[in-house]
Amino acid sequence: MTEQTTELQTPVLDLMALMTAASAETSSLDAETFTLVRIAALAAVDAPPASYLLNLGAAAELDIDPEQVRGVLAAIAPIVGTARIASATGSIVEALAVAIEVAEIESEADAAA
Repeated sequence: MTEQTTELQTPVLDLMALMTAASAETSSLDAETFTLVRIAALAAVDAPPASYLLNLGAAAELDIDPEQVRGVLAAIAPIVGTARIASATGSIVEALAVAIEVAEIESEADAAA
């Protein structure tokens, strides 16, 4: 498979990566604050678990702990409402379950190799 073929297979993901990079570059926020604001925005728009999976991965790389994420959700709860916070919490749980399952599958594959 050529590099060009690989790029054509993920045009939406590639575009999202470019948009995120441009947003981070344009923002005056430090990386940790930028990531926490993105998590707040995900809750505000009732984002699906996949969106949290991507952003929580970035948060983990920055050593953002679960307490900070809980703090963000608590801070925005009066603005976005309890239904959005409950939905965000459920989506985060689903995203973490997927991440754990993927890690287990990778671990089993490594052990079998």
